[in-house]
This record gives sequence, structure tokens and C-alpha cells, in this order.
Amino acid sequence: MDYEAETEDTPKPPKPSLAPSWVMLGFLFGAATVWLMQRGSEPPAASAVNLTVVPKPAKVEASPLTMIEAVFAEWEKYAVWEGNVTEVAMWRPETKAYSEFYEVRKVGGEWYFRSIPKLTRRLVRSGSPLPASAPLQFTETEAHYQEWLEQGREERRTVTAPKP
Repeated sequence: MDYEAETEDTPKPPKPSLAPSWVMLGFLFGAATVWLMQRGSEPPAASAVNLTVVPKPAKVEASPLTMIEAVFAEWEKYAVWEGNVTEVAMWRPETKAYSEFYEVRKVGGEWYFRSIPKLTRRLVRSGSPLPASAPLQFTETEAHYQEWLEQGREERRTVTAPKP
């Protein structure tokens, strides 16, 4: 009997919680589901994907200054000078546009060229039109343009691109 008394008096340890077991079971069930889903799906066929290749924009190097010097020497008669300064836009076949801009200064009969990011003066729309093959577009100041209009003249049409 002593044995029975001791067993009744000794406290029993508490039962362990079942929560970690359920968490582990949920994790295993989720992992198995993901594994089965990946196994059952087939990778898409290569022909089903339409890839569009975007061409990289061509990097156009600036023309050497000798190019603008030679072109300007041939077309200088169309320049409109204001205080011995004018601006020109040069045609680039790579961009198919007048995309190179220069400020030209005349000092002592010599020309000095400086590349600029954009024209700050208006393109010339007065006087005789340039030939369609002109590699340069010339500019004029607003004052020069207004003076020309006051003489009762009309603006000419623009030339968009030289002909090859």
C-alpha cells in the first residue's frame, strides 16, 4: 500500500502542448502542396513567348570641326549675321535630321565654331529659299525677322530635309 500512496501523492508532469505539432504538420502539408504543384506544371514552350527586341539607339559621334568648317565655307552666303555671330544646324545622315548645332563667330575675317546643344535663334524663313539639298539651316534674330516683316514681305515655306 505504501506504493499506492506514493503514486497518488506525487504530482504528474503537465501534458506537452499540441500546438508545435500542428504547426509542423501545417508546414509539411504546405511544402508538399507546393512541391506537387511545381511538379505538375509544365514549363511554357519557347515558341509561346513573343520577345520584342528593342534596338539600341545608335550613338552618333559629333562631326569633326573640319566638317562644319568645310560645309560652312561653301554655304556661308546664306548666313544672317547679327553682331558677327550666327547659328547653324547641320544635317546628319545618321539621324536623318538637322541635329548638330553650331554658333559661328566672325572675328577679323576668320570664323570660329562652337558646338551648342540647341539653337537659340529662329530658323530663317525670309528671303530666297535654300536649295532642297542644303546641308545647313541658318538662323536669324527676332529683330531681324521683324524688320523683314515690316517691309511687307511674307514668310517662306520650310525645307524639312535635303534630297540625296
